[in-house]
Amino acid sequence: MNLKLTQQESDAAIHSLKHYFDTELDVDLSDLQAKFLLDYVLKELGPLAYNRGVQDAEAFMRSRLDDLPVNCFQPAMTYWQSKKKR
Repeated sequence: MNLKLTQQESDAAIHSLKHYFDTELDVDLSDLQAKFLLDYVLKELGPLAYNRGVQDAEAFMRSRLDDLPVNCFQPAMTYWQSKKKR
């Protein structure tokens, strides 16, 4: 999996990384250093987040599929039953 960011997303992430390092760690990153850090994080940690997202989506879909027969069931042969109720 190769996660690609748009230029706008990449610029925003670099800005955020530089701000975080400056504010929290008192380290002044250059744009190039922040870009290398972003590339590393996306390559190394991105798959963890991606895989977890896929697992969560699968669990969500499976839970909805388990409910499908209950929520989407229409009994057959009910014409005469509905006639009697009138």
